[in-house]
Amino acid sequence: MLLVFQCLSSQDVYSQARTPIDFQADNMRFDRNLAPDARRLIGNVQFMHRGTTMRSDSAHLFADQNRLIAFRNIFIKVNDTVSLYGDHLVYDGNTRIANLTGNVRLTDPQMVLTTNHMVYDLNRNTANFTGGGQIVNASNTLTSKWGFYFVNDKIFLFRDSVHLKNPDYEMHSDTLRYNTLTEVAYFYGPTTITSEENIIRCYNGWYDTRREIAHFGKDAVLEGPNQSITGDSLFYDRQLGFGRAVGNILITDTERNSFITGHLAKHFEKEGLSIVTQQAVLTVVSEGDSLFLHADTLRSINLEDQQRQFVFAYNNARFYRNDLQGLADSIAYNFQDSTIYLYHNPILWSGVHQLTAQRMEILTSDEAIVRANLFDAAFIASQVGDVGFNQIKGRNLTGYFKDNVIHRIDVQGNAETLYFVEEDDGSIMGMNKALAHRIIIWVDNGEISGIRFIESPEASLIPMEELTDEDRYLLNFHWHDDVRPRSKQDIFLQDEPSQDDTIRTD
Repeated sequence: MLLVFQCLSSQDVYSQARTPIDFQADNMRFDRNLAPDARRLIGNVQFMHRGTTMRSDSAHLFADQNRLIAFRNIFIKVNDTVSLYGDHLVYDGNTRIANLTGNVRLTDPQMVLTTNHMVYDLNRNTANFTGGGQIVNASNTLTSKWGFYFVNDKIFLFRDSVHLKNPDYEMHSDTLRYNTLTEVAYFYGPTTITSEENIIRCYNGWYDTRREIAHFGKDAVLEGPNQSITGDSLFYDRQLGFGRAVGNILITDTERNSFITGHLAKHFEKEGLSIVTQQAVLTVVSEGDSLFLHADTLRSINLEDQQRQFVFAYNNARFYRNDLQGLADSIAYNFQDSTIYLYHNPILWSGVHQLTAQRMEILTSDEAIVRANLFDAAFIASQVGDVGFNQIKGRNLTGYFKDNVIHRIDVQGNAETLYFVEEDDGSIMGMNKALAHRIIIWVDNGEISGIRFIESPEASLIPMEELTDEDRYLLNFHWHDDVRPRSKQDIFLQDEPSQDDTIRTD
C-alpha cells in the first residue's frame, strides 16, 4: 500500500514543473567531495519548498538532484497544525518525500506520534512508520510495530502487536484503524480488551474510546468474573455497564455450571441482570441428568452481595429432565438451593404421576429431587392401564422423593383419594374412594402400597361392575399427557394444556 501511495505521489510531482529548494544558513560552502553540486550549510539552516518550511543545525544540499540531507534538531512545519521533528532527514524535492530517523515526532492538536523512522509524503500528507511507534493523546496511548497516518483525515492504520492503553482498560489487536479526532478505534483481526470489570474478545468491530461504547462482531465474547456472554455481535456501553448481544447467544456461568442460549440478550452489569429472548433456554448441567428450561423470556439475576442467583422464566415456561418435566405460565430457579418455583396453574410430571396445583415448589439436593410442595387445588393423577386413573387431591400436597421417584404423599385439607384396588393375581377388584382432613399415602413402583387417614376419615370400595363414569373421576380432574415434554426439543412447543380432556367439573 505504501508503495502505491509513493508511486501516485511521484506521478503527481513529475506532472508539475520542478521547483528548486530554497535555503538560508549562517554559513555555506561548496564541497565537491560530496558531489559536484553539493553545498554544506551550517548554523540556523532553513529550507523552503512549495509552502513547506524546514529547519536544522546543518545540512547538505544537492541542487542538481533537488535533494537535501539535514542533521540534528530537524523541524518541518507541514501546515498550521502539523509539525515534524527528528535527528536526521533525507528530503527529495522532486517527490516531496521526507525520510526522518532518530527521535522522530509528529505533533498536531490531537496527539503526538513518536518513532525512530518515518517516511512522510508532503504531497498527500501521509506518514508511514516501521519498526515501532507510539501515539499519545488526552486519554489513550497507542503503540504498534507498523503504522500509516492520513494526516488530513486524522486516521491511523496500525498493524502488528497493536496495543491501546486507557486508564480504564487495555486493548490488544492485530490490525487497528484509529481516528484521532473522534477517538474511535476500528479493529480487524483478533482483539482483546481487558478491564477490571471484564474481558472482551472479538475479531472485528469498533470502540469509541471517548464515550466508551463499542460494537463487536464475529465470535464476540464478554467475560466477567464468573460469567461470559457470546454472540454473533455485541454492543457494550462501559459507562452504563450495559451490553446487548444478537444471534447465537451463549451466557455461561462457570461457577454454577449452567448456561443460557437464545438469539437476543441484554446484560445490565451493575445490576447483575441478564435478559434473553428468542428461543431462550437455560441448561443446568449435571453428570447424571441436565435440566433444560425454556420460556419466551429468561431473566437471570445475580445478587453478588447475597451470593444468590435466580433465573426467572415467564410466558410459556417449560422444562425437561429425564426424570422430571413441567410447564407453567412462569418458572423460577434458585441456584443457591436448587429449588424450582412454578406459578399460575403449573403441571409437573414425575414418572407415571401428573401433579397440578396453583403453585409449586420443587426442592432438589445433589442433583436429586427431594420434595415437591403443591399449594392450592393440589392434584396428583396416574394412569392404571386401560382401567382409569388413580387420583389424589387436597388443598395442599407434599410429595417426597427417593431416587427421584415419589415414595410418599402427604395431603392436607379436604383430602380425597380415588384409586383402584388389585387382587393378588393383579386383577382389579374395584375402586376405593376415601376422604379425610389429612391423608398420608405410600407409593411403591408407581402404585399405592399403603394409606393412612387422619381426622374424620370416610372410605368406600365400589366393585368394578358398579362403577359409573361419575365415580371414576374426582372433581376438576384433567389429564394433560398431550402437552408433556418428552424430550428437550419438546420444551419449544407452545401448546396450551387442553381443556377437552376435562372429565368432571360439576
